[in-house]
Amino acid sequence: MKRVLIFFFCFLFCCTINAQERSRSAYIQDFNNYVKNGQIRQGVECAVKAVAMYYNEKLYQEAFDLLRHVDQTIEADQKAMASQKAAMHYFTSKERMQMYMKMKRGASALDQLNIMEAHARQASDEEVTNDLLYCKAIYYYTFGQNAQGNAVFKEMADKLTAAKDYDKVDEVYQTLIANGRKSGNASMVAQSYSSYIAWKDSTNALKVADQIGALNQQIADHEATIEEKDSTLAYRQGVIVGLSILAAILAGVLVVGAIILLRYIVLTRKQKKTINLANETNALKAKFISNIATHLEPSLKKLDGSKPEVRALLDFSNHIQTLSELENNTGDVATEETQIAPFCDTMIDHIRNKVKSGVNLSVNAQKMSVGLNKEYVSHILEHLLENAAEYTPEGGTISLEFKKRSPHTYQFLVTNTGDSIPEEQRDNLFKPFVEIRDLTKGDGLGLPICKKMAQKMNGDLELDTKFSKGTRFVLDLHV
Repeated sequence: MKRVLIFFFCFLFCCTINAQERSRSAYIQDFNNYVKNGQIRQGVECAVKAVAMYYNEKLYQEAFDLLRHVDQTIEADQKAMASQKAAMHYFTSKERMQMYMKMKRGASALDQLNIMEAHARQASDEEVTNDLLYCKAIYYYTFGQNAQGNAVFKEMADKLTAAKDYDKVDEVYQTLIANGRKSGNASMVAQSYSSYIAWKDSTNALKVADQIGALNQQIADHEATIEEKDSTLAYRQGVIVGLSILAAILAGVLVVGAIILLRYIVLTRKQKKTINLANETNALKAKFISNIATHLEPSLKKLDGSKPEVRALLDFSNHIQTLSELENNTGDVATEETQIAPFCDTMIDHIRNKVKSGVNLSVNAQKMSVGLNKEYVSHILEHLLENAAEYTPEGGTISLEFKKRSPHTYQFLVTNTGDSIPEEQRDNLFKPFVEIRDLTKGDGLGLPICKKMAQKMNGDLELDTKFSKGTRFVLDLHV
């Protein structure tokens, strides 16, 4: 029977040892996994649990080796700040202190306590600072320095009491008493229990005062709420009266507004009829003018075309028909892909034989392809370049440029040196039939036709009024 009992107890002991070894191994494995994933703080927490299991089994050498390895891992962490490293070193030093206390080596435990204090200062962590006070109290009570223990523990208790964390203080006292009982330190138990009773009495008075203060505050809050509701009620009554007056004013405004709106609707209908009539009249005028030009053309062609007056009348008739067709045409303008550089070279070649002596012709165009209506663009550029050739003096310069302003916006710029267009002529530059002209010197329809073509291409033609060294026209196109 004795052998059976001995065997049974040996079996239980072996099972306990194996379970502890498995727990230590699990904590160490967790430590290694956390470190591998860069979670050093969590790894340190697992490692100190394994260390505690080592020294509880009096495997001190293994515990010190593991702590040394943990400290090296902390220092190798390049991501952690100095304060974070100090907090982690604090907990490894704490385990060393507890081992030395278990081994009854007071001097070594005090060295570790001093190291912990240095780490706590650097960590600047409230949790670490409170834990340091607790560890100091444990150390002093363990080695019979009760006066120092009382002072440190009172500091910690006062700190937590000031924060009204009474449950935490109670928990700390209970933990301290329990540790004293476990370690068989009767002096520590007696001192802790005496301090606990004194604190409990003072705290009860504080709690009562807090409860009275809380009740007084509740009463004051209720009185303030009642007063606020009274003032709110009076305010609401005033708001209701104000809203009633405002509603009456708004009703009057709505009546006046309705009358104005009705008059506006009647006026708008009249204006719409007037606008429609004006549009119809303009269309009839354009058609009438076009018909006149069409009817005159056969007769004009029978006249002597070599005479300037007859040539001017024929050109005037053609221009009128072109302008009328542009105004009456509401369809989309077709485009085709055009190589810009060769196109610009061809346009500038049209005026090489028309310029005065010494006039320099230049082209600045990118080598790219753009969708254009070549008929309209060619007409516009040819007209602008011919005007430039006529008004550019000897030795001057005429240039044709192409620029890309945005992914869908392009510009042709025709520039010539010489005299600028007078300001008094600029407002009517693109308007047809604004003055009576000698048709042999031009009918004034060239630029209005060019502008209308530009608008049909979803673009515009403008005079660059900021250009002061001659004349510059800008053809904007939106492709």
